[in-house]
Amino acid sequence: MTTIGILFFEGMEELDAIGPWEVFSWAAQEEKPNLALQAFTLSRDGKPVTCNKGLVMTPHFAFDTAPKIDVLVVPGGNGSKAVMADRAMLDWVAETAAGCLWVASVCTGARILVKSGVAKGKRITTYHGAVPELRAWNEATVLDDVRFVRDGNVISSAGVSAGIDMALWLVGALCSPAFARTVQQGIEYFPAPPYTHEA
Repeated sequence: MTTIGILFFEGMEELDAIGPWEVFSWAAQEEKPNLALQAFTLSRDGKPVTCNKGLVMTPHFAFDTAPKIDVLVVPGGNGSKAVMADRAMLDWVAETAAGCLWVASVCTGARILVKSGVAKGKRITTYHGAVPELRAWNEATVLDDVRFVRDGNVISSAGVSAGIDMALWLVGALCSPAFARTVQQGIEYFPAPPYTHEA
């Protein structure tokens, strides 16, 4: 069984967590031989959190009641600024990450991975508006104009919807690219935005 824990905190960006959740939970529900994924959400105390746009979400677990985490997913959002100043939270991320197969961030969740030390010295990406901020820290190599970046077992994605791309890649790494394609088909993720080019 490979467990995937998605971190919840106050002020996180909704789609940063829900996009990967959709991918991982869809994959977990597929009945395939030799496939055993379990996705869940968790927060420090297990209580509901109010997200960046006002959606209230209740995690499955608190830190002290959650199963062991093999893949940790850290979302971003305005709340990531408060997490950067929360030493206990950063220590929990670092300690949890040390035992993970993969550690992932979506959007400005990269702030948390860098400040916890998990992504220090790594190649990462983040939300386009936060690229200058993270570059100014000189603690990681921050790439832009990419959907996601892998460096060792740390994988980071650009803003918001890019977490879906990253999660699909992780399903391919954990299971197989062929299976990841079936998940992509299942959630009908074939982006074709209507306003790609200016008229």
